[in-house]
Amino acid sequence: MKRRIIFLLNPIAGTGNRSKIRRLIEKKLTASGVNFEIFPTRTEGNYDDIRYKILYEGVTDVVVAGGDGTISSVVHNLRDTRVSFGLIPCGSGNGLAFCAGISKNPHKAIDLIFTGAPVLTDAFTINNEFSCMLSGLGFDAQVAHDFAKQNRRGLITYIKQTYTNFIKAKPYHFEIIANGDSLFTEAFFVSIANSNQFGNQFTIAPKADLNDGLLDIVIVQKMNKPHMLLAVLQQIWRGEVKEIRHKKKGVIYYQTKNLYIKNPDAAPLHIDGDPKPTASGFDISVVPNAFRLIRPLRGQIEKK
Repeated sequence: MKRRIIFLLNPIAGTGNRSKIRRLIEKKLTASGVNFEIFPTRTEGNYDDIRYKILYEGVTDVVVAGGDGTISSVVHNLRDTRVSFGLIPCGSGNGLAFCAGISKNPHKAIDLIFTGAPVLTDAFTINNEFSCMLSGLGFDAQVAHDFAKQNRRGLITYIKQTYTNFIKAKPYHFEIIANGDSLFTEAFFVSIANSNQFGNQFTIAPKADLNDGLLDIVIVQKMNKPHMLLAVLQQIWRGEVKEIRHKKKGVIYYQTKNLYIKNPDAAPLHIDGDPKPTASGFDISVVPNAFRLIRPLRGQIEKK
């Protein structure tokens, strides 16, 4: 089938110059001879016109230039068309791209659209909201909420917000029900991961796989903050998957297809790095083979 590609460019993602990425897309795609169009992403998530083009004009691929939240929104709205998705990571974290081996270098990311292959990729729902990478409750969600209020984006701003929130971080009460077990705990944060990281190569779920049909759950329990830092570093380096009944104080890390989280303290929520309204409980389930993501071929993982 002759390829026809739509590029969706987020004009405010990260800190880079989006006009440079647009010019690069135009240069490379014109040289390739492939039919393409470029549109802006939509904050309200309405892609009806793009859906029409996919269904009636033979669009084969949708390539998103943006961050994890933008990618999640686009995939959620268009994945039922069975189009293949490509990424040009230019957000503040780019967790999905890094987990998939997609380079942050725009030249390499665009080239991958032609040298890579579409691979079935899992996602999950959290109270019926779609997530393709990582969602969480507590500390990291509060960082996401505060980061979204800043005038400047990018890694430096994110680090500042992380440090500020670490100083004032408090644990929240949760009940987590999964795999036939129930865990009552106080935790600084709970991560529900399909990818292995928050972004920027900061791995939190080292055993996570984008298409293994499982969610990786990471619970960083109440402890003093120096111990929390050490526990998180150990999790990054050698996190071991265990059963939920493993209740030793520290970090609990296990895998499941679905779970329910009770949230009596109204811990804040983020979905794929975007702040979302919280709730008293969350019903979470994996969505196997949710969409096709263009990734490097085996043995050709792109570098940053």
